[in-house]
Amino acid sequence: MSFETVSVIGLGYIGLPTAAMFASRKKKVIGVDVNQNAVDTINRGEIHIVEPDLDMIVHAAVTEGYLKAVTTPEPADAFLIAVPTPFKECAEGEIPEPDLRFIEAASKAIAPVLKKGDLVILESTSPVGATEQMAEWLAEARSDLSFPQIGGENADVNVAHCPERVLPGHVVRELVENDRVIGGMSTRCSQRSVELYKTFVLGDCVITNARTAEMAKLTENSCRDVQIAFANELSIICDKLDINVWELISLANRHPRINILQPGPGVGGHCIAVDPWFIVSKAPDEAKLIHTARLVNDAKPAWVTNKVKLAVADFLQNNPTKTAKDVRITCFGLAFKPDIDDLRESPALAIGQEIASSHPAVVNFVEPNILTMPENISNNARLLQIDDAITKTDIAVMLVDHKEFKAIKELPKTMVVVDSKGIWK
Repeated sequence: MSFETVSVIGLGYIGLPTAAMFASRKKKVIGVDVNQNAVDTINRGEIHIVEPDLDMIVHAAVTEGYLKAVTTPEPADAFLIAVPTPFKECAEGEIPEPDLRFIEAASKAIAPVLKKGDLVILESTSPVGATEQMAEWLAEARSDLSFPQIGGENADVNVAHCPERVLPGHVVRELVENDRVIGGMSTRCSQRSVELYKTFVLGDCVITNARTAEMAKLTENSCRDVQIAFANELSIICDKLDINVWELISLANRHPRINILQPGPGVGGHCIAVDPWFIVSKAPDEAKLIHTARLVNDAKPAWVTNKVKLAVADFLQNNPTKTAKDVRITCFGLAFKPDIDDLRESPALAIGQEIASSHPAVVNFVEPNILTMPENISNNARLLQIDDAITKTDIAVMLVDHKEFKAIKELPKTMVVVDSKGIWK
């Protein structure tokens, strides 16, 4: 059975590019999002996120009539759920648990329009067992249809998990080129999912079961988290021993079997900063290394913030006629990684918030990829352009290595630099 109409639930950093790729292959695509502004923006042929080349694809898809956005699901042949999967708030020291409320809401939203022969794929990065839970929610809402947990190969509606595996800033290319891990709740579920993704995916579609597919994505991000934790811990050790960590890593990486990552102010984004907790929450006694890596990376923003406070103290000692209110601090970067506008779980944002809330003077921020300051940051903050900020800064805090910052050739000699990315060393 071919898929003439595809519905994508959640039009964020993954959902919108995915919807656009199906539409670019002349599939009728219905994008669903609860954000009316996002829906209106897309229906004008525009995008509400920063992602290279996506604007052209969305504009063409909308103009040609292959893509539309709505706030309420409509009938389709395949439904891809790409909604957030955060973790629940918890007390300090407790292990965060995954929060599946958005997946549950999406399941209940599409249930009324499901029909025999439909395919439902969970793309959201999820804890092990989430796809089976989604199938249960669908079955509870539609007792007139059978699902794989009961119907097996003969189920009326097929269900699978296929996690996204793309790099922000390269999503359009990687959606097409990267391999996909597809975990169906039955063989037929997997086979039909492969058929759907082969609409635009040039990489291999590798079949497994739903639980292994869920764990595969968590494993990828946890491995990355552990590697970053090593680099971040190394940077703290080197700072104590008065060693340039970036030079050290460069030297160590000349060994043919060593590839140490670069340290930074922490770990951000919806995936790497969150997904390892999904493993730890399921196996807290066994996931010792993964748990420790999370603690190392989560502690790095506080370490950077303390370095800024020490820089302020040194500046005042060297400028005895000035007070803390006279010290001009500028934070360079708010996004969680270079050259995007995504602020989710951003360590740079967390550091900026702490500095702005504790410093007695206005704190400047430079973030080339956003137009206004986030609502949840202190009122003691303002957004500046790069050139303006450099001339009005005593202490520069480098938090994100955006291309615009790398292009800066010279800084004022009087400027004190706290560089968490090593680009101004």
